[in-house]
Amino acid sequence: MVQHGFSVAIAASITALGLSSNLWRFAWAPFTDLTLSLHKWWLIGTGFSSASLVLLCLIPLNIHASGFLTAIVFLSQIAATFVVAPVGGFMAKTITENKKGRAGGWYQAGNLGGVGLGGGAGIWLSTHFSYQTAGIVLALASLACGAALYFVPQVYAEKGTLQDRFRIMMVDLKELFRSRVALFSTVIILTPIGIGAATYVWSSLGKDWQVTDDTVALVTGVLSGGVSAVGCLFGGWVADKSGRWWSFFGAGIIMALVTLIMALAQFNHFTYVCGILFYAFSVGWANAAFSAVVLLAIGKELASTKYALLSSISNLAPVYMTAFDGWMHDAYGIRGMLMAETGLGLGFSVLFLLILSKLKLNRQLPQISSGG
Repeated sequence: MVQHGFSVAIAASITALGLSSNLWRFAWAPFTDLTLSLHKWWLIGTGFSSASLVLLCLIPLNIHASGFLTAIVFLSQIAATFVVAPVGGFMAKTITENKKGRAGGWYQAGNLGGVGLGGGAGIWLSTHFSYQTAGIVLALASLACGAALYFVPQVYAEKGTLQDRFRIMMVDLKELFRSRVALFSTVIILTPIGIGAATYVWSSLGKDWQVTDDTVALVTGVLSGGVSAVGCLFGGWVADKSGRWWSFFGAGIIMALVTLIMALAQFNHFTYVCGILFYAFSVGWANAAFSAVVLLAIGKELASTKYALLSSISNLAPVYMTAFDGWMHDAYGIRGMLMAETGLGLGFSVLFLLILSKLKLNRQLPQISSGG
């Protein structure tokens, strides 16, 4: 988009609006528990996601089409929520309790690795061919991933009426705000700790470090995808071994230190490559720690719905932080953006670590009603 005349702020805002669709995934997640099987819902979500990518190929990338472009991006991300909810159900219902920390790590490895590989492939294809080619190739690649469903046990719809299940969901939501531990969990996922919002704007900032488009595609794509996947596996292991809260806050502090070093270092090729890769590792670590907490909390009853509920809440921070990063960049430059991320990440991490020590919740898990 930046190559076609959009500012960094507008590109980041469109991305943020697309991400905002994730805030509402809990509203339709009950349908994945109540109707059809999780396999079928995954195929429906992926099918519509792929179709939206192809539709984007038909829209000219110019500022006059930004409204229509934003609408299609938003709809594409709504379709993607019908992929996320079934996957949460798969993990909750088919994986034993003592492996759910590592399951969260593997899930986020696929999630962030896919963002990196898919994003890098999209940039490379757009640069060397066209953005239409990128959209079509990525749509076909998404559909091809459905082959993995062959290895996943069938998970069928829950018994009961929609009215009953919605009632249970409201009970779970009420319980979420009654528990001191669960309330703490909800609050921290609304903060900028470990969000990794710069991930969504790195590809627009190559000129700030004077790197080529190929370097941007390689670093923000394949390399970041691989490194963040390793960070996810590491974060899942740490969450199981050392505690989920310390793993989560540790990742947030490391992420803030990375942006601080990038802001103080020289803006050259070496800083760009090393900084983004260390940042990607900390993003993977933080996401795995978060997923480990959620998977252990939701149980198996209405798993897709409750996973979608907590992950919906967690998606507010990436929305406002992505838009904030784009605004900070255009208003104060890349150094100002990086320092702002550092200040918010460190400040909130220290604050909530102090609260955690006072509440003595470091060895507890958020308990969410199973509806039973």
